[in-house]
Amino acid sequence: MHAAIPLTEIASIVLCALICGLIFTRLRQPAVLGYVLAGVVLGPYLLQGDLVGMQPIIKGLAELGVFMLLFLLGVDMNLRFFRETWLVTIGCVLFQVILSLSTVYFISVFFNWSFGLVFVLGCIVTLSSTAVAIKMLESIGELKTDKGHLTIGILIAQDLAFVPMILIIQGMGEGQIDYGMIGAKVLGAIGFLVLLIWTLSRAKRVHIPYLSQISRQGELTSLLALAFCFGLAALTGALGLSEAYGAFLAGLILGNTAERHEVIKATHPIQSLLLMVFFLSIGLLIDLTYIWENIYKVGAILLIVAFGKTALNATILHLFKQPWSVAFISSLVLAQIGEFAFVLGDKATEVGLLNSQEYKLVISVTVMSLVFSPFWMSIAKGCQIAEEGVLQNFSFRRWALSWTKPKN
Repeated sequence: MHAAIPLTEIASIVLCALICGLIFTRLRQPAVLGYVLAGVVLGPYLLQGDLVGMQPIIKGLAELGVFMLLFLLGVDMNLRFFRETWLVTIGCVLFQVILSLSTVYFISVFFNWSFGLVFVLGCIVTLSSTAVAIKMLESIGELKTDKGHLTIGILIAQDLAFVPMILIIQGMGEGQIDYGMIGAKVLGAIGFLVLLIWTLSRAKRVHIPYLSQISRQGELTSLLALAFCFGLAALTGALGLSEAYGAFLAGLILGNTAERHEVIKATHPIQSLLLMVFFLSIGLLIDLTYIWENIYKVGAILLIVAFGKTALNATILHLFKQPWSVAFISSLVLAQIGEFAFVLGDKATEVGLLNSQEYKLVISVTVMSLVFSPFWMSIAKGCQIAEEGVLQNFSFRRWALSWTKPKN
């Protein structure tokens, strides 16, 4: 006898995710925040009774969603633009990592945190949400401006920084820490990634055998993309590296082929479904009881992270010769903690670097940061309106003065 598929419960999950995603879209917010809310709403219902058996299924689909998220980032990565701005963006992210780790270490003195929690929190504070940041740039009309290009470049550099972060966390959890082995893996992975980016950015298009023929068949194109994504993920996992690293490489390679647009079109429905499950599972992970019982700790860390991250990013960008107006708006867009925090937290817990309470703290701070991202969007809009008003006022004054000057 086959186990009965809980169709009613699956329909309820999809419907709740659709409604929450639609609500946030109408509010001009990323739909992924709606999926997180759907997980929070459905959490008490899904985690009891006969539905407990669905947890492994949801977790497995969420892990596939992580791979697809990294695959999608690799496909959408503009290598030529990144090559032109790599010095500023990589430099900014390096400063972000150093200052974030230093700040979290200083805070840990007051909260008596473990070394694992300090390192994981320092890493996740560095990362910002690509989905939320892109939506914010679209909302304030800065996506295709110099500010938008600078912010996107930093997001790309942060996505690249995720690779060594997860490799280090994976190595730190393997019993006795072998710093030599961890360093060799990280340097090897970064070296290969740099070489691949340099090669792909110089070449016009990558040619993969039989890809052009397969791309003419829509149903086969999606299977090819999935096979390429999960195949490279399995390969890097077998080599002792992170599976996420392989998924990102797969997207990077396919994103620089002549069939890029066909691949994106064929895999988009699958990506949307798996990403919905990923963010829904994040909502299921939230322990509202833990947040309520530790509201002061979570709130204090959230405020420190939000305001501290904004101030640090603005200062770093200004040090790289960016005007304060550009640096401040870009830092507001980057203020939230990104979705890769869940991946790092999950991996750190899996290898024993975080205990259950520390994992709940990481999840709580990350989710609350995403929830409050609309507040930062409002500030960014206000700053943009104020800046435009100042420029218009300046232009009007200059025009008025040109007419009031005495003419010879």
